[in-house]
Amino acid sequence: MSGQPVLLYDGDCGFCMACIRFAERRIGLRARPVPWQSADLAAFGTTRERAEREVLWAQDGRLYGGAQAVARVLMAAGRPWSLAGHALRVPPLRWIAHWGYRIVSVNRHRLPGGTPACALPAERR
Repeated sequence: MSGQPVLLYDGDCGFCMACIRFAERRIGLRARPVPWQSADLAAFGTTRERAEREVLWAQDGRLYGGAQAVARVLMAAGRPWSLAGHALRVPPLRWIAHWGYRIVSVNRHRLPGGTPACALPAERR
């Protein structure tokens, strides 16, 4: 897929949807947000398992997941957000961002906007 970036997120997760709304209102999301549940994941070169695990940024045939997808969201937004996005790509901040993203993704059902459904596998929601 090429052209406008696409941000694949979990459309069944209240926390994920709250993050998308925040990015649209406060950061200036410059990607088309698409719930992975309604996307042709194979066309993006990914799987359901990966989409369930992390947000994905798809652009020009490249796919970035997790903290690196968040970095792409920030980089595309322009200054001052792009500075933070670029910083998240450089070790050791890249490693810290990856670690932090994993903690948030595993606990998203406990965070504001999250629901108990966020903790369930997609096939049980």
